[in-house]
Amino acid sequence: MNANAWGLLALYLVVLLAAAWPLGLWLARLADGRIPGWMRRVEAPLYKLAGTDPDKSMHWAHYALALLAFNTLGALVVYALQRLQVWLPLNPQGMAAVSADSSFNTAVSFVTNTNWQGYGGESTMGYLTQMLGLAVQNFLSAATGIAVVFALMRGFAARSTAVIGNFWAD
Repeated sequence: MNANAWGLLALYLVVLLAAAWPLGLWLARLADGRIPGWMRRVEAPLYKLAGTDPDKSMHWAHYALALLAFNTLGALVVYALQRLQVWLPLNPQGMAAVSADSSFNTAVSFVTNTNWQGYGGESTMGYLTQMLGLAVQNFLSAATGIAVVFALMRGFAARSTAVIGNFWAD
């Protein structure tokens, strides 16, 4: 490695260490449910539209069912985007629909955050499929993982409670 590479590595480590403490505090506040007012105002219409109360805790089984329903819906959307991409917009290369088995495998792998790819992305997937399916699932699968960690921490901390938070709020 040359001096430029060492300098970039040092800069990266300084930025990473400087950001670790404030980001850790921010995540701790979010896990405790101390959300800033501006975020509550943005989220309120979404909760109303979804018909859920973010302040009402869920039993662990209800939390698990909400998680499974959310991830099942995500998998179905990714699967449908791949199977229907030949007719969807933002497919300038005219990519054909992805086969059923490959679509299922890709949808499940992206929803479970394993992101296994048995295809060439640029030669198989149209832009819309990559943007609305794969890129969105890259975020949502990690977000559901964080929600599960929040619930797990609450469960360990409480030791004897039947409720572990609200999946939709997490």
